[in-house]
Amino acid sequence: MARSKKTQGPVTRRGFLKGAATAAAGAAALTNGPLTSAASAQGTTPSQEPAPPPSPAQVERDAGNVRPTSIRPGQRAVVRPGSDLMVEVLRDLGIEYVAGNPGSSFEGLQESIINYGNPPNRMPEFITALHEESAVTMAHGYGKATGKPMCAVLHGTIGVQHAAMSIYQAYYDRTPALLLAGRDLGFIAAHSASDMAGMVRSFTKWDAQPRTLADSLAAIQRAYNEAITPPCGPTLVVLDIELQKEEARDLKAPAYSAAKIAAIDANQAREIAKRLLDSEHPRIAVGRLRTPDGVKAAVQLAELVGASTSTSATQGPMSFPQRHPLCGPGASTMYDYVLGLEAPAAHVSLAGPALTTLLARDTANIGFGGIAPGVSRAGAGAAAASGRTIEIDAEASLPAILEEARRQMTPERQRAIQERAGKHAAANRQARMEELRRALEQKRAGWDASPVSTARIYAELWPLIANEDWILASPSGFSGGHNAQLWDHNRPYSYLGGQGAGGMGYGAPASVGAALAAKSRGRIVINVQTDGDLNYAPGVLWTAAHHQLPMLTVMHNNRAWHQELMFVEYMCGVRGRGGDRGHIGTTLREPYIDYRAMATAYGMEAEGPISDPAKLNAALKRGLATVKRGQPYLIDVITQPR
Repeated sequence: MARSKKTQGPVTRRGFLKGAATAAAGAAALTNGPLTSAASAQGTTPSQEPAPPPSPAQVERDAGNVRPTSIRPGQRAVVRPGSDLMVEVLRDLGIEYVAGNPGSSFEGLQESIINYGNPPNRMPEFITALHEESAVTMAHGYGKATGKPMCAVLHGTIGVQHAAMSIYQAYYDRTPALLLAGRDLGFIAAHSASDMAGMVRSFTKWDAQPRTLADSLAAIQRAYNEAITPPCGPTLVVLDIELQKEEARDLKAPAYSAAKIAAIDANQAREIAKRLLDSEHPRIAVGRLRTPDGVKAAVQLAELVGASTSTSATQGPMSFPQRHPLCGPGASTMYDYVLGLEAPAAHVSLAGPALTTLLARDTANIGFGGIAPGVSRAGAGAAAASGRTIEIDAEASLPAILEEARRQMTPERQRAIQERAGKHAAANRQARMEELRRALEQKRAGWDASPVSTARIYAELWPLIANEDWILASPSGFSGGHNAQLWDHNRPYSYLGGQGAGGMGYGAPASVGAALAAKSRGRIVINVQTDGDLNYAPGVLWTAAHHQLPMLTVMHNNRAWHQELMFVEYMCGVRGRGGDRGHIGTTLREPYIDYRAMATAYGMEAEGPISDPAKLNAALKRGLATVKRGQPYLIDVITQPR
């Protein structure tokens, strides 16, 4: 890597940049073409030379001792910086938010976001993150709540490394996100690299390192399209600092061409529609669709053909409404045709959908839902073995199936479908009542116990939010998953599911990302937050307070990493050593962590700790009243382990 030239005398902003020009020019030679993508960058050989130490000028700048050159009133040093065009592209793409922890390698882009446009700092708005990992996880939560990408900016090599776990998690969770990494080889070489994206290439969908301003604009557009094209995932564009500061002159932002998402062909649509209409007992298994539009189309199809349906709404976002009359086992489990829409493999199987006993005579699964991340297409496992899998986007395919089903519909079929749908609705209503009765009976155990049972948290919350437009953004597995039985998941964003790859530090920042989506849409976000998870990146509480986000956080404070505690105690037992020391390294005690104090230190209203379950309901009401006014709130609840 090239060393920057040392400047003589007092250091000014312009003087420093002029002194670094040689290094910046050398940086351009490291790229392999207009868009250095994943394919071309694979052959890059990393330098074995150690990174040079920073020059005195770099140290001065890093310490914040650099000031801009004096400018006469009314004069602009830069007329039309390239980063203004980058912001125009982001606006054209509909990017609402850009989250980042400030870094010098994207200072040009950040300045344009906060100052360029009318009004400035809107579409996109800069969201201040206290950690790059949190910034990307915010984009992860936002993407699951909306089906659209949010942007996160990363500072050089260190920012990409900080964010790597969150990038991997979004990739595993097939969530679209647009990542922009700043690159400033002329500032601190240790924060840069010739192939920065190489560190995360194995778990991003696409990346580029453009070498011209025009190419950078095209790269951002393509990265967006790649992110939203199924199977979705995060994409990364590396933007050199000089491209952000370059005079754009008469260059214009290119017109955006929307992504073309492939769908099934006319023959496939005709065949699927015919099988649905000809079947005596068709079933549609709905998994995770991309956007709310896909969910709406799935409901239309089920109602049109009178099919009973299954849903993954209680497992993650964008699935069939849980309490729809057609959702459930239906009046008969003698399914003769099962159609999967991004459905888990177990729900579309010749061995019978989940919770049924019949061997379905015919199945088809449209989408990528039955194929686990990282599994090769050649050996897709259960989905491929149990029926016909069409690896193409289900949401994009639904309009053609609907059109064909309407075309093939006859009055006789319509009458039979209406009769069948009525029977399904009655049977599903009865099944739900029985399920709820059993669930309530089971969850009464420990109702008045202290510490507070996790079932009581969910049960007390439900009547308070039932008539609100809410999002449960945090994973619920570690807190008992009681929402699946006690709450109605009838909107595509009702429950956003788990953290994908199971990484910790996800719940709070993902909920903040969902709250960003909720803020402008009149919704509220519920975050049942595990204590161990929050301590990975608690600074995101400040982001929620600073940006006034409608998020209620209820601490599931069992004062331990309880899963790991159980594992270690089990090992102590099977090895005959006794469980007296199983708490070492697995509990959060001596001292206990004061989450109310933590939240208030970050500027968030909070209360607790609450260990008396009789005091829980009043606290939840206070918290929700604050959240409905547009402010976050945290309630620390001392809880049972699960």
